[in-house]
Amino acid sequence: MPNETKILPNVSVAGLQSTGRRCASSKMHINWTILLAHADGTLSAEALEELDAIIGQIDELNLLKARAEYTLRQQEQTDDP
Repeated sequence: MPNETKILPNVSVAGLQSTGRRCASSKMHINWTILLAHADGTLSAEALEELDAIIGQIDELNLLKARAEYTLRQQEQTDDP
C-alpha cells in the first residue's frame, strides 16, 4: 500500500479517535440479531441478501477502525522525539 504511514492522512486526530470507537448502528445490530436467530436454513433470498449486506458493512467498519487506529499509532510515533 503506498504511503502506508498515512493511511488516513486527511483525518483529524479527533476524527480518528471517534472512528476507532465507532460501533455498528443499533438498527444494524437489531437486524443482524433477528436474521441470525432465523438463520436455520429458512431465510428467504431477500433476507440472505440483507444479512450479507450487513456483514459487508460490519467488515468495512472494522477495516476503517483498524486504519484509524494504525494511523493514530503512526502519528504518535512520528510525534515522539
